[in-house]
Amino acid sequence: MVPTLIILVALGFLVSIAASLWTEILWFNSVGYTNVFTTELITKTVLFIVGFLITAALVASSLLIAYRARPIYAPVTAQQQNLDQYREAIEPLRKIAIVAVPAVLGLLAGTGAAGQWQTYLLWRNGSSFGTKDPQFHLDLSFFVFTLPWIRFLLGFLTMALVMALLAAAFTHYVYGGLQIQARAERTTRATRTHLAILLAALVLVRAATYWFDRYSLSVKDSSLLTGIRYTDANAVLPAKAILAVAAVMVAGIFIASIWTRSWRLPVVGVALLVITSLVVGSIYPALYQRFKVKPSEKSLEQPYIERGIKATRAAFGIDTIKTSPYKATTEASQGQLRNDAETIPGLRLVDPIVVSPTFKQLQSVKSYYAFPDALDVDRYTIDGKVRDTVVAVRELDLNGVPANQRNWLNDHTVYTHGFGVVAAYGNQRTPDGEPVFYEQNIPPTGKIGKYEPRIYFGEESPSYSIVGGPSGASPREFDYPDNSVAGQKNNTYEGKGGVALSSFPRKVAYALKYRELNLLLSNAVTNESRLLDHREPLERVKRVAPWLTQDGNPYPAVVDGRVQWIIDGYTTSADYPYSKLTAVDSATSDSVTARSSAVQAIGAGKVNYIRNSVKATVDAYDGSIKLYAWDDKDPVLKAWSKAFSNTVLPMSKISSDLMSHLRYPEDLFKVQRQILTKYHVTDAASFYGGQDFWEVPEDPAQEQANVVQPPYYLTLKMPDQDAAKFSLTTTFKPVGDRQVLSGFLAVDADAGKTAGQRSNDYGTLRLLELPKDSQVKGPGQVQNDIGSSNQTSAAFSLTLSQFLNNARQQGSRVTLGNLLTLPVGGGLLYVQPIYVSANTTTAFPLSRATVVAFGNKLAWSDTLDGALAGLFGGNSGTSAGDSGTGGSATPTTPPTGGSTPTPTPSAPGVANPAALTKALADIQAAYAEGQAALRQNDFAAYGAAQKKLDDAIKRAVAAAPKGGSVSVSPSPSSSATTPAPSATTP
Repeated sequence: MVPTLIILVALGFLVSIAASLWTEILWFNSVGYTNVFTTELITKTVLFIVGFLITAALVASSLLIAYRARPIYAPVTAQQQNLDQYREAIEPLRKIAIVAVPAVLGLLAGTGAAGQWQTYLLWRNGSSFGTKDPQFHLDLSFFVFTLPWIRFLLGFLTMALVMALLAAAFTHYVYGGLQIQARAERTTRATRTHLAILLAALVLVRAATYWFDRYSLSVKDSSLLTGIRYTDANAVLPAKAILAVAAVMVAGIFIASIWTRSWRLPVVGVALLVITSLVVGSIYPALYQRFKVKPSEKSLEQPYIERGIKATRAAFGIDTIKTSPYKATTEASQGQLRNDAETIPGLRLVDPIVVSPTFKQLQSVKSYYAFPDALDVDRYTIDGKVRDTVVAVRELDLNGVPANQRNWLNDHTVYTHGFGVVAAYGNQRTPDGEPVFYEQNIPPTGKIGKYEPRIYFGEESPSYSIVGGPSGASPREFDYPDNSVAGQKNNTYEGKGGVALSSFPRKVAYALKYRELNLLLSNAVTNESRLLDHREPLERVKRVAPWLTQDGNPYPAVVDGRVQWIIDGYTTSADYPYSKLTAVDSATSDSVTARSSAVQAIGAGKVNYIRNSVKATVDAYDGSIKLYAWDDKDPVLKAWSKAFSNTVLPMSKISSDLMSHLRYPEDLFKVQRQILTKYHVTDAASFYGGQDFWEVPEDPAQEQANVVQPPYYLTLKMPDQDAAKFSLTTTFKPVGDRQVLSGFLAVDADAGKTAGQRSNDYGTLRLLELPKDSQVKGPGQVQNDIGSSNQTSAAFSLTLSQFLNNARQQGSRVTLGNLLTLPVGGGLLYVQPIYVSANTTTAFPLSRATVVAFGNKLAWSDTLDGALAGLFGGNSGTSAGDSGTGGSATPTTPPTGGSTPTPTPSAPGVANPAALTKALADIQAAYAEGQAALRQNDFAAYGAAQKKLDDAIKRAVAAAPKGGSVSVSPSPSSSATTPAPSATTP
């Protein structure tokens, strides 16, 4: 009975493994990347077999040789008599042990070897960098591709030889060939020969390790720099060479001991080697550092610091950065923004991480549709103009399906996909503070154009779904709700995504994989069905390109009529000589990753080389995956492309529509800005002192957490640019408590619109360095000014601090939006939207105010126009245009102060006096209604009053005569600090 159960369990285990393997093959075949699976599998298998055989052979041979070389008669000693009982106990299991012990150790070693498959493939396929290191004058490919593989081989051989030596010593000891306590000869000749050869081999491997450790110093990390320093070059390098020679000599002594019949010389040799390693390898370099280097460290380390700066800037792609001094003015004057007319209208005020609940409340339609908690920023051409856009995909969320409808059939065959894209202008809002959507609703309506709206592959997709079915059969999949009698429209998947369940064995394989019998029993699963799994974009790309490090924020775009997920892929290394090792997980963490599960920091570990070498796409409808070479000069990408041939497409295959949505990746920019906090300093002496180091400011909008500010996508014009460009930006402050601004960094993030060719400006880093004695306020100081400001607004009779405090005291939630920084008007302009929502679970934030700051001056209003007018004296020289609801150059809301504004017609003759009088009266009434709502913090009522006010102003304009105007001005007692806007007739 027991043997039968064991056999059945073993068969079940093997069948499960076979099912898992087959489903993997089916999946890779369905996406067209079978060679990735086979290459990885074959490489792992070969390495496993080789590692297994080497280790098992060494251990097994040690056991066999030691057993066969045992003395015919065991020595007659008390020690050996005590061992008799162990020999008797071992004997029945000896034959099994000679097989089992090497097999178990071989399995462990083989598994470790298989884990190095990427190291092997890089070594096997690596090519030249075309640059030599300054110390050893070797091509950098030796350090990046070859040295890691050599280090692994030496470590593997050391482990295998140690295990073989322990197995041999144990067997010789048990069977009398090795006597530890004997006063006479401690080993037989056969034992001595066997152990001497193993020890000599082990010491020779150690000699090679000492020699190659010299090259490993090029990536040795320290607080000052990564790589060889003065002590390493003048003390450690010679010491490693001496130790390597000494180890070879000791190996020779072990071989000689076979004939000298004594262990005395080998023991002395090993002792001397250990002492030499301590003295020459540790004590001497420490003394050299303390007494030779430390007193003159600044001058002695200078050439090595210069190496580190040069290598680091090259390895992280910041060596071509354009750095400019920027003496920012802090005085705001009328017309100061005239030269920045392109920047201000495109300023993005919609915070993509704040408005996710707003998108959900206004556009989710049903509870089972969801948006990520951090939306994305993209560009679309709308009405002939490129618009910064906050965009999201309406994905399926099974957690929103009513509990009484949750079952296997509904979860996996009915609720299968999301529906549609939602897009809002990045720089507009409604009078109520809502985003202005230009793509919305189900079915989709808007300006993006016709596209396939069904989202079968996304960040929130179910683990697997069964889709498709016989042609002509009644559709089973829920598509979207409608106004029909059934209340919904159903659909049958017609794409080619997923694996066809076209045979019973395939259904059995997936039933075993997912431990689900319904896959065999349900009539919803037919031979025409397809199974969709591994549906998250990041996971899909990771499976077909396991060598890529992926950006933590995939984003959707409508490309050529399909929703495509775009993922940035990086090739990285931790073996680029002399480049500073950087922890990428901490470098890519910020306030967004801390608040959002949809955006993550990239994988843990340290790297000192990174390239955005690949742009990947995942089709949201059929799941197809495409990898495009974005940096075809990258040697690491060349190596992987050679290892996995025909998996990475050339850049020429990128369509113009896709190119227009590609952007500079956030995580790469985060890593680069982290490096620039130190490596903007290119002078070795200044770098050593460290007085000019920077840091990324904490996000001041996060009042409850100390996390760094994220970078922001903005359309802006840098001082040396002719036109505004879509860019990714960040700020810097000095290290320490000073919250002044020390630098502003922007990178051209727009890849262009030409098929197969990216823009020449794409990826250009521009750094504005402020004077070291600059007193320009940083984000922290500006946020403090906002929180304590007593500045009143033309649209609110309250001061800003009263507005914030009253909202909170009345139970509303105040959310501070992204505090944007941009260089305009010869200085730095800060802009921040402020959102308010009720303190309920179903409430959603609405944009209620915009704050701007320039130098020491701050202003705020309900629109960006009004805020800029208050800041720059009512004549900015440009119009904030799209920042409001209709793009007017002046605020449509009358200013408020301590009294009601008095409307006065300023026309030589009124065409329709009655209509004008009525409109002016309505203006006063709507204004008073709005002020009363503000005092009660009733923002919904305030929004309704603003609509009435806007309508009354339009009627007043219509009733006024041509050539005249209707002014809405505060009375002389008004405390409004901004000039009165006017509604002027055509």
